[in-house]
Amino acid sequence: MPENLIEITDLTKIYGAGDVAVHALRGVNLAVKRGEFVAVMGPSGSGKSTLMNILGCLDRPTGGSYVLDGEDVSRLSKDRLARVRNRQIGFVFQSYNLLPRLTAVKNVMLPLLYNGHQGLSDEACQARAVAVLEAVGLGDRAHHRPNELSGGQQQRVAIARALVNDPSIILADEPTGNLDTQSGEEITELLHQLHDGGTTVVMVTHDPDLAKHAERIIYLLDGQIASDEQNGMRRE
Repeated sequence: MPENLIEITDLTKIYGAGDVAVHALRGVNLAVKRGEFVAVMGPSGSGKSTLMNILGCLDRPTGGSYVLDGEDVSRLSKDRLARVRNRQIGFVFQSYNLLPRLTAVKNVMLPLLYNGHQGLSDEACQARAVAVLEAVGLGDRAHHRPNELSGGQQQRVAIARALVNDPSIILADEPTGNLDTQSGEEITELLHQLHDGGTTVVMVTHDPDLAKHAERIIYLLDGQIASDEQNGMRRE
């Protein structure tokens, strides 16, 4: 098993062509070890959303390579990328992205269903989803719909959904951006717990206070890494 979960080499992403071409990423080189907690920061237009989309196999680079868990995924077909997304990557979005008509447990079960149940029965899928909800402190809300949950609880459901397939990495995009201070602190603590349990977390954020919780902070500017530093302020 390779030490680095992510290895990016000379990564470029260009939108458009000719005079209107936008160079979103300009030769990015980056490695993330298993179990790291990394924050990615930068102003609007710096390339951090483009980088997150490529890390999440939602988009392909124009040039360079992206190796995830030992496999070069930068040139995979759409179908194979979809399988990698479902089985190896857990997404946590600022807006939760829950289906409003489904209960919490049904939302959490969705990745299992997309993954062909992983050979599990419907009952086993539901049991796994309930177990993950319990792990994030929402076992008593398993049969509530999103509109019956607070913002912090909805984000916990989203994190449970991200975890249910036991992914290699959690990608969190502004995970506390829509939350009040207390709920944001609770979600930050949950991310700490996941990291302390060995989960690799890469988080995009504009919030320097949130970034301080990561053990490494990468700052993007104009499609390039301007700085990449260990975070001495992270809590012990």
